[in-house]
Amino acid sequence: MDVADTAEVVETAEDNAPLAPLTTFRLGGPATRLVTATTDEEVIAAVRAADDAGTPLLVIGGGSNLVISDKGFDGTALHIATRGFRLDGTDLELAAGENWSDAVAHTVEAGLAGIECLAGIPGSAGATPIQNVGAYGQDVSATITEVVAYDRRAGETVTLTNEECAFSYRHSRFKQHPDRFVVLRVRFALEDAGGLSAPLKYAETARALGVEPGDRVPAATARETVLALRAGKGMVLDPADHDTWSAGSFFTNPILTEAEHAAFLRRVRDRLGPDAAPPAFPDGDGRVKTSAAWLIDRAGFTKGYGSGPARISTKHTLALTNRGEATTEDLLALAREVRDGVRAAFGITLVNEPVTVGVSL
Repeated sequence: MDVADTAEVVETAEDNAPLAPLTTFRLGGPATRLVTATTDEEVIAAVRAADDAGTPLLVIGGGSNLVISDKGFDGTALHIATRGFRLDGTDLELAAGENWSDAVAHTVEAGLAGIECLAGIPGSAGATPIQNVGAYGQDVSATITEVVAYDRRAGETVTLTNEECAFSYRHSRFKQHPDRFVVLRVRFALEDAGGLSAPLKYAETARALGVEPGDRVPAATARETVLALRAGKGMVLDPADHDTWSAGSFFTNPILTEAEHAAFLRRVRDRLGPDAAPPAFPDGDGRVKTSAAWLIDRAGFTKGYGSGPARISTKHTLALTNRGEATTEDLLALAREVRDGVRAAFGITLVNEPVTVGVSL
């Protein structure tokens, strides 16, 4: 199965180009130069040209995980718009510029399981291994077999195995070395389960489907259910709905050591009472993952919080949104208020999930 573009796209370059339209936040100033690449060769050529000239380089895929300074980016912004969807049995290869949500839909249509619960996540396929994208009980690290990338340090194209990608919670080798690798293609091994989903791992998804965790359902039904759940939280991008002008989850779920978790529980019960029980999920080696959304809400930042042009989504406390007239500084001011409020209440410092460019939290 090979889904290709129906029209030829030619590489473009533009000076003083606006970047806000390339992001889901619709925020950020212009780039000195914007290059749009539609083939792997064009991507590599643009990267090499920037590196040879000593020009700072910003790689943009779907723009769903970027917070760009209001001043913009003083360098070359490379928009990866490559296309390619190839399915050979249960083996899937995606070009970095492929729309991720569309790719998930194609695999479900083909009767394959493994990424159906990652439906509706905005952005491009090339970004998924960088962040080890995950939701509703699935992470791409469970199905990725190889990532083809351009290694700027070595000046060559390399293929990294799953193990070499060093995946962990919302992290990878690519995120650890953001200026070294540019993802070109991502390869997955999916499952032919006769049209059924992978075993459901996320309790909310199972409840919505009226089944138990570990059960399988038709993959198409699982995808549709996840899309409905995400839409109910404002996490399916809708250009007409400012409640979705976000990066999805702005903060990652904290992972605590045993001692940190014990101290956290004491603060929770001092603040909320002896019966308070924050979410806790074992994360190996005695560590515990808790919920950033729970922390934000219990610290007093409820859905719809804020009165300015940047506010918490009315549907989900983890999504910070641009109500249409916000600047990046408006967004960061809200993010800092939430981060500092959670730290004051519970002693935990939330970490932003989106990549910041020219700014910091």
